[in-house]
Amino acid sequence: MSDFLTRRYRIRFAALLAGTAALMAVTLVTSAKAQELPDAPPYEESLMRLSEVLGALHFLRPLCDHADIPSWRDQMATFLDAETVDENRRRRFIERFNQGHRGFSSVYRTCTASARLAMEQYVSEGQTLIRDVTSRYGR
Repeated sequence: MSDFLTRRYRIRFAALLAGTAALMAVTLVTSAKAQELPDAPPYEESLMRLSEVLGALHFLRPLCDHADIPSWRDQMATFLDAETVDENRRRRFIERFNQGHRGFSSVYRTCTASARLAMEQYVSEGQTLIRDVTSRYGR
């Protein structure tokens, strides 16, 4: 991979990590209120999709020789600790993470051009999800 592409991935990855940290801060503030409500918070589906994106990246990044620290699974665990109190809700997030992982692990055995493209798109989507949730619901 060219130096330009490697640098671009590192910049996007760093932005996604920073966004994940910001999202965790938002969820710490809002999760207590969300747990009191019988209905899911308005950003629930975005967080579910983010869980799926994290699962996909947990598979794709190592497949394409990216040793991310912390791992996407570790980031998901931190996210779950910050966002969930209800065990059913926690299981739904975990299932979406696993769904994202399984979706790619059933198709890819090696890093291909399409795997790299999917990885790039998922990083971008994750950044968008984090930005949207934090801008709409963050304080």
